[in-house]
Amino acid sequence: MPSGLVALLDDVALIARAAASSLDDVGAAATKAGTKAAGVVIDDAAVTPSYVTNFTPDRELPIIWQITKGSLRNKLLILLPVALLLSAFLPWAITPLLMLGGLFLCYEGAEKVIEKLGGAHHGDTLEDPIEDIAAFEKARISGAVRTDLILSAEIMAIALAEVSDSPILQRAIILAVVGVVITVLVYGAVALIVKMDDVGLHLSKREGAGTQALGRFLLRAMPWLLTVLSVIGTVAMLWVGGGIILHGLEELGVHRPADLAHSIQHAVEHATGPIAAITGWLAYATVSAIVGLVLGAIVAFVLHKVLRIGAH
Repeated sequence: MPSGLVALLDDVALIARAAASSLDDVGAAATKAGTKAAGVVIDDAAVTPSYVTNFTPDRELPIIWQITKGSLRNKLLILLPVALLLSAFLPWAITPLLMLGGLFLCYEGAEKVIEKLGGAHHGDTLEDPIEDIAAFEKARISGAVRTDLILSAEIMAIALAEVSDSPILQRAIILAVVGVVITVLVYGAVALIVKMDDVGLHLSKREGAGTQALGRFLLRAMPWLLTVLSVIGTVAMLWVGGGIILHGLEELGVHRPADLAHSIQHAVEHATGPIAAITGWLAYATVSAIVGLVLGAIVAFVLHKVLRIGAH
């Protein structure tokens, strides 16, 4: 075999090994980045079902699909390029922008709490008579995609922090992988949750006492599950939003709020021994949620009472 061809094959083999190694690195980095963002992923999965409750069964999956497409657009067409550009040219701007998004989550969560406590409703709700169901559905999807944009920004920012030392192309691939995988997992889980009643109805009509009993259990559990997820979704907006604010202030040099939250966390961990990891996380999440509720209520007051935006 001519020596030139041997050298060429050696080069091809070397490139192939390097590519395989690079793919391994991407996979490992994407897994690590996705794991770091797991908390926000759970929040995302808890928030979304509230946007499709009480719609007719035939509209549930189409609505979830529309939200899924909006989430992919958020991550791949908006957040991915913005994250890469900011990390390259304006890394200092990432934290303030995330804090603005966190403040929006605080406002959304606080407004839901205020409405539940008897405060004025701003915008249509499913309890109100709806004249144009198509327009209302479109508004619901827009609201879900808007909230997803904030949660996705936090996911992408966490992932970006884990791969900030990687080359720009590898960084882009990792963020894209994380974005797609997390979107599929979150909205796949949401689709299973909201169709649980249909599965239960189907099983309740099948032969076999055990199968029918399982179907009836799913039917009974579905309203309870959606109610719980709605509460978790509201609390998630508050604790994620409040946590973003606390972490952002710390990044900007204002350490006292985050230090106070961490001191409460450590005190709870010290007092609870074997379950310290769980109780410590719950303590920090609770402090974050309180911060989020206070900040969100302030924003809601300014918007609706001072600026009269959305006031009836």
